[in-house]
Amino acid sequence: MPGKDHIIATIEARMTSTRLPGKVLRECQGKSMLALMVERVRRAEHIDGIVVATTVNATDDVIVSEAEKLGVECFRGSEDNVMSRVLEASKAHRADVIVELTGDCPLMDPALIDEAVKKYLECGVDYLSNFNYLSFDTAETYPIGCSVQVFGTEVLDDAFKRTDDPLDLEHVSRFIYQHLDLYSVKFIGAPEHLRAPDISITLDTPEDYQLIKAVFDHLYPVNPEFILGDILEFLQENPEIAALNQKIGRVKV
Repeated sequence: MPGKDHIIATIEARMTSTRLPGKVLRECQGKSMLALMVERVRRAEHIDGIVVATTVNATDDVIVSEAEKLGVECFRGSEDNVMSRVLEASKAHRADVIVELTGDCPLMDPALIDEAVKKYLECGVDYLSNFNYLSFDTAETYPIGCSVQVFGTEVLDDAFKRTDDPLDLEHVSRFIYQHLDLYSVKFIGAPEHLRAPDISITLDTPEDYQLIKAVFDHLYPVNPEFILGDILEFLQENPEIAALNQKIGRVKV
């Protein structure tokens, strides 16, 4: 990987999620969902480390303990001001570049992380994502739950100083990609064989947990390093599992 950038993947995680409290520590294959996600993210070649960004709430002591058990760094910050939490986490761990991930994506494919980081460095933009958050109708080509956002710590710091909108503070990079007058932004799409905008593999509800657990239970014992293509093939062959969370409403920001 060329350049001197120190690239850190942050994973936002807390126990008090509204629709599925404690979701990141839900069990599957004898491990927590967070453990399974960290295991997958670790296989990305173009990151230098992982930081679990959790809150100062006592309820999240268990997440700190899990991070220690997994051998990854952990940072504690504001529950509601996630923008400051991720920014402070990146500064604490001397990150030049942040790969923003959320703990509700346990099926994250490390190849998507590597692709996003590589293109971010090649393009020289302020912000790059594999989802187009400005055009939901046409660009959400990967399944929901595969989002990777890459941006510089200095860019996030600048954005943080410019906004006090609660939506911006809750959704870390929202201010950046909504201000094309201030920042250079690039969105990349999925290759045709990975386009599945109607599929959701995010962990937000009990139905999501059922689907994700079914994927892991089927694929993980055979090959723990299964990829997104394997997931989509499994769901295509098992439409009743793919349908488990089809009626769940998703918030778009």
